[in-house]
Amino acid sequence: MNAKKAIIKDSLHKNNLHRRGYDFSALTQSYPPLSSFIISNKFNQQATINFSDTNAVKALNFALLKKYYHIEHWDFPAGYLCPPIPGRIDYIHYLADLLKESISDNANKISVLDIGTGASCIYPILGARTQGWHFVASDIDPISIKAANANVKSNKGLAKQITCRLQQNSTHIFDGIIQPNEYYHLTMCNPPFHKSLADATKGTLRKWQNLSKDSNSSNRQNNTLNFGGQKGELWCQGGEVSFIRQMIKESKQYREQVLWFTCLVSKKDHLSAIKLSLKKANAAKINVVKMAQGQKISRFIAWSFSAEK
Repeated sequence: MNAKKAIIKDSLHKNNLHRRGYDFSALTQSYPPLSSFIISNKFNQQATINFSDTNAVKALNFALLKKYYHIEHWDFPAGYLCPPIPGRIDYIHYLADLLKESISDNANKISVLDIGTGASCIYPILGARTQGWHFVASDIDPISIKAANANVKSNKGLAKQITCRLQQNSTHIFDGIIQPNEYYHLTMCNPPFHKSLADATKGTLRKWQNLSKDSNSSNRQNNTLNFGGQKGELWCQGGEVSFIRQMIKESKQYREQVLWFTCLVSKKDHLSAIKLSLKKANAAKINVVKMAQGQKISRFIAWSFSAEK
């Protein structure tokens, strides 16, 4: 089994540490429990894991966090979303690019709001470690906030950079989180993409089928969510378009307190409806930033009410 040979992933951001794939030898040295999940790819005999196994993905993610981001503790309850690190850090890098085009290099502390941070608190952790940003991490789920707080407090230095806040009203996004006199250079969000649990389950089954084609998994197909996820993480009434429209509506109220509002958009076809809502809200600037992880194309939309650079 070749554990060292890597495939360069040119589609990832140029600053993404994972462009060369996974060095499983180094990762298992950093986090030995990962070794129990290492298997041989049936096509090229290189080291890999079964990406349809949540426990294997979680072990890989922790190994990456430990080796590259100096994280000594990272955990979350069973059934909660297990985020892949390379794609998450790409969003951070592209946000950093957006920010560099908007503010001077000698700007003071950069403040970022992460909407729906999840139990893993992954975006604030990555943003704090790689960019030195300061975060407010919000979520509607008390269990997620408890787990996120545990991750923050268990790693040196993060408590000075990350504050977790519970959103008391599940119908609100910024309301109740952004406080008077606070200013954020960025907001970010990985929204619930699906319209219903049934829709989320269908998406999971498609993901399962795609993963099983490329793995040695002998697991039987089932209706479990391979990478976990609770209702608020995966679906909401009306899906992501409805969610982002609500975000746009509320963003007008905080136009003086945020430089750039941003949100991931899973489907390209949704962009036209979202852009129309932004134009009706009189957004001064609208950017769509494309990202790619292998064959998967993703994107986020960014808007600002500031007419300045």
